Amino acid sequence: MIIDCHGHFTTAPPALEQWRTRQIAAVADGTPMPRASELRISDDEIRAAIEHNQLRAMRERGHDLTIFSPRAIFMAHHIGNFQVSSAWAAICNELCYRVSVLFPDHFVPAAMLPQSPGVDPATCADELRRCIEQYGNVAVNLNPDPSGGHWTSPPLSDRYWYPLYEKLVEYDVPAMIHVSQSCNACFHTTGAHYLNGDTTAFMQCLDSNLFHDFPTLRFVIPHGGGAVPYHWGRFRGLAQALQKPRLQEHLLNNIYFDTCVYHQPGIDLLTQVIPIDNLLFASEMIGAVRGIDPDTGHHFDDTRRYINAGGLSPQARHQIFEGNARRVYPRLDARLRAQGR
Repeated sequence: MIIDCHGHFTTAPPALEQWRTRQIAAVADGTPMPRASELRISDDEIRAAIEHNQLRAMRERGHDLTIFSPRAIFMAHHIGNFQVSSAWAAICNELCYRVSVLFPDHFVPAAMLPQSPGVDPATCADELRRCIEQYGNVAVNLNPDPSGGHWTSPPLSDRYWYPLYEKLVEYDVPAMIHVSQSCNACFHTTGAHYLNGDTTAFMQCLDSNLFHDFPTLRFVIPHGGGAVPYHWGRFRGLAQALQKPRLQEHLLNNIYFDTCVYHQPGIDLLTQVIPIDNLLFASEMIGAVRGIDPDTGHHFDDTRRYINAGGLSPQARHQIFEGNARRVYPRLDARLRAQGR
């Protein structure tokens, strides 16, 4: 089975963005907020959005299942306050749940959290609980920078985040560490802020004893870990200088990397540097990089092609494509077993 651990509803029906535009306008001018009940998206609209886009590409590329969450750039936690984020997260999470109901063999939901700059992460608990208990979500996306590129929150190792971690451990769900839209002109959202966020999150964990306090907490760092694999020697040296254990012991029982790396040399480096047990297949399609590579004639985000061409053993490919995801996402594994898969 080919399990893609990183998919977003980037092709949601236009009514979703129209509702969000009204909400943002209300934040700006102080007029009444649109009600969730005013957003109407039919099952047929969802089917069309999925069948002609993500599901079509999955079938073409041979993917079986995608862990599906709201569009990352649309999270935009810096807009408004907690109430604004809460209403927006609830709408987006319900849509991803509806996708999983309409296409139960192909999509499993992951939740967006209603984060807001400066607001206690414990306020996310109700939406987290609803998504797991009512919607069957198998993971969440955690934004380490709700300010949108200004990094005003404490590092992920700070006790500020502990109430949220306690819930993740209680439900035994991993968090994908995924920033959202950048409103800082210095950082292009997908070309800089996303990769900066990945690298920063790893270093924050390295420079801490977070996983001593939460030995079963699991983070998935997307986009191949940002700069981490390329500078593995630097991080090993920093761990040594900071008198931390070797990275294998210090972080790799809790941190995993996905394969959203869009060229063969990058995937080859990733699989040579990071232990196979810490790699999860992912493509993030249809996402930030949608074009066709003129050097290969294939889509940049057709990452299965890179894994297959990487000279890996059948066992290693199985671990990346399926085995590791079942281990890192135990609620996903339970769901698949219940389906006889």
